[in-house]
Amino acid sequence: MQKSNPTAAIPPYVWSRPLGQGWENPYQVRYSSNLDDGPWHGAPLGGLGAGCLGRSPRGDFNLWHLDGGEHTFGRIAACQFSVFEQVGEQTHAYALCTEPPADGCLSTWGWYPDKAAGEDFISQSTGTYHALYPRSWFTYERVFNAELTCEQFSPIWAANYQESSYPIAVFVWTAHNPTDQPITLSVLLTWQNLVGWFTNRLKSPEVKLRDDGSPVYDYAPCWGESQGNVNQLVGDEQRLGILLSNGREPIAPPAEGEGQWAIATLLNPLVTEVFYDTRWNPAGDGADIWQSFSQDGSLRNQEEETPAAEGEQIAAAIAVRFTLKPGQTRQIPFVLAWDLPVTEFAPGIQYLRRYTDFFGRNGQNAWSMVRTALKHYPTWQQKISEWQQSILERPNVPSWLKPALFNELYDLTQGGTLWTAATEDDPVGQFAILECLDYRWYESLDVRLYGSFALLMLFPELEKAVLRAFARAIPTEDARTRPIGYYYTIGVESPQAVRKAARATPHDLGAPNEHVWQQTNYTSYQDCNQWKDLPCDFVLQVYRDYLLTGADDVAFLEDCWEPIVQTLRYLKSFDQDGDGIPEHSGAPDQTFDDWKLQGVSAYCGGLWIAALEAAIAIGRLLASTTSSFRQVSSLQQVLGEFLIWLDQARSVYHETLWNGSYYRIDSASGSEVVMADQLCGQFYARLLGLPDVVSESCTKTALRTIYQACFVKFNEYVASGAIAAQTYTSVIAARAAETAEREKATVADDHSPDQPHPARPLSDHSPIGAANGVLPDGSPENPNATHPLEVWIGINFGLAAFMIQMGLYDEGLEITEAVVRQIYDHGLQFRTPEAITGNRTFRASHYLRPMAIWAVYGLLSGEL
Repeated sequence: MQKSNPTAAIPPYVWSRPLGQGWENPYQVRYSSNLDDGPWHGAPLGGLGAGCLGRSPRGDFNLWHLDGGEHTFGRIAACQFSVFEQVGEQTHAYALCTEPPADGCLSTWGWYPDKAAGEDFISQSTGTYHALYPRSWFTYERVFNAELTCEQFSPIWAANYQESSYPIAVFVWTAHNPTDQPITLSVLLTWQNLVGWFTNRLKSPEVKLRDDGSPVYDYAPCWGESQGNVNQLVGDEQRLGILLSNGREPIAPPAEGEGQWAIATLLNPLVTEVFYDTRWNPAGDGADIWQSFSQDGSLRNQEEETPAAEGEQIAAAIAVRFTLKPGQTRQIPFVLAWDLPVTEFAPGIQYLRRYTDFFGRNGQNAWSMVRTALKHYPTWQQKISEWQQSILERPNVPSWLKPALFNELYDLTQGGTLWTAATEDDPVGQFAILECLDYRWYESLDVRLYGSFALLMLFPELEKAVLRAFARAIPTEDARTRPIGYYYTIGVESPQAVRKAARATPHDLGAPNEHVWQQTNYTSYQDCNQWKDLPCDFVLQVYRDYLLTGADDVAFLEDCWEPIVQTLRYLKSFDQDGDGIPEHSGAPDQTFDDWKLQGVSAYCGGLWIAALEAAIAIGRLLASTTSSFRQVSSLQQVLGEFLIWLDQARSVYHETLWNGSYYRIDSASGSEVVMADQLCGQFYARLLGLPDVVSESCTKTALRTIYQACFVKFNEYVASGAIAAQTYTSVIAARAAETAEREKATVADDHSPDQPHPARPLSDHSPIGAANGVLPDGSPENPNATHPLEVWIGINFGLAAFMIQMGLYDEGLEITEAVVRQIYDHGLQFRTPEAITGNRTFRASHYLRPMAIWAVYGLLSGEL
């Protein structure tokens, strides 16, 4: 038998994993209050903002992001592919998951083995999972006589603002007969009726402060509530499908979670037989399906539309049976679609999803979707392949980077993504991605300073829609007050802080339990009205998006200009000594929000100078495009103001912070820490063709110092066991120790709810990436520090892009490869975290910032 299917068109650059193979020492969550679903994650299926589901390298469907902004993880055993094979008199059938259900359901089913004995009786893998988002493949080996591959994808490709929104998953089965005998195969798709499951039964959940100071609320999906659900056979001359609905009269729009699912395949009576069963029991032993399927690959052809009774579950099934002659190959498509058109935030705050612009808004369009998919899926495959191939063929992009580049795009779908229907004010709809599932608020502006490069390069109109939302929010005020979580973690009473000050740039666009885009600044861990980077981040992203999307969308700049002026003036009010640069007051008041800075900082000071340059460039451009004397006069007045600030800031920044090797983290703390991201402002200035913040020679010297201290020497420190020999103190205990009242505070129980996992040595000595901030010898300034000793994946990609920009290619790629290896070799794939540590722990999975890997590609390819 041949070892590989010659017809499976799997690109050479994919992430691969043997089916069902676990991880010996995967990363574990650093703080037990953070999400850790384990390493069984695969590429998601579903359109941007349409809701998505995930299928793991075990073969199970286990991730369900179908309620906007909410996370549900757990396998539904009845949602599954199975294969029957007959060669001569021999038959066998398997459900294609390597782990049987833990609850004992479907006990009559055969489950696919994860190991097979070879000719030398040594166990061998029974197949491989491959991923190159939005495509992924399962190949099955050493179990069936036929060679089988299942390619699965959703129609997502760059600059596609229609099909990329579709809630559709396509599965193309390729079967090849390498033997000298006929082989009969049957491919079965079973799916449980999930209508009504994905909405929060807690309509007004209470918001609480978690042990790390972050606001959280409970999410309780209506999991398993299927009473009244109905499955219905549908079809025409070319297609056969089953609709799964709630059986009630449709209303437009329906309630959140209501609508339809559908499964379908093509009819070809000359070469295939199609069987169906519209109603079987997924909570039982599964014999009602498996008895006939395992015998000859058929189903009962039962058409039953009785609604589910209270407490009852129902599922549907379609099977396609065909015979392959020796040497013959055949492809069989299946389509899964869901029409759940409404996302609801707080009660009564509802938005329609983007795909409803193309399929209607009543939640009764799943059959139309599958018909569309079965007609157009070959074209979709071609478009995705052509888009990916144009990047995969680039010789100056390392082979290990290519799969990571696409697979990190998973968050465009899986990040609790919202994409609304179009309106006159938002012609492509509004768009938003969560910071992460632990910090469940949208489009954190500091995080997307790096993390938005993917959206910018692939879907620029969505990128500009996000920044327009920030522009609208800047003038607004929300005078409600609230405590700040940071003070809770250090055990002192919190002052009450205004939620959103007028003219302050908001940190985020809101959370899914309130009103995204309207109620901003959801996070209350810090008082983000005090942050010194957010206004700069906004200005730089606006100018970046204008320049890198053709430099012709003047209307975009006009929409953002007044907010730019307002927020820079607001930030300037923190310049207490009048030297032209806003100062830090000692609280963590920037993206490293556990890290106290004092006086002028390298990070925020550089961003301030770059932002002023960008604002001046925008103002001059607007002045050159208007014939209004009044507008020109107003612009010139503002530009004069900004130029004075810029001149002052430039005279202070370098002289205050440069020590000959790097820029000190700030001017007043006395810290000697080498901060990895100290020159983010210089990176942006170079990227946007603005005057340098600091000289090229100082930039390169600082980058070489960062490389040596934060990467080379830090990883030597990790490899020496110095970090692994200690248990990280919890955030609460570490901060409490900083207060006079609790100088000797300890956490007695290493396994208490707010205690991080104990330190574990690395299984190898490969570098894990660059730490945020260490002393020049790579050691920590404070062993109990949080953010300085973490390796932030997105910051590493941003730093690497900066190094490549400055000609330090080897150093930049070495850092990039180190963090890519940690993600994809140690069980972090498709849940990439914000941070990892030398103890092989992580924090904040499914994070937005790692899509900064596209900045690395942009600098390598010349697209940025």
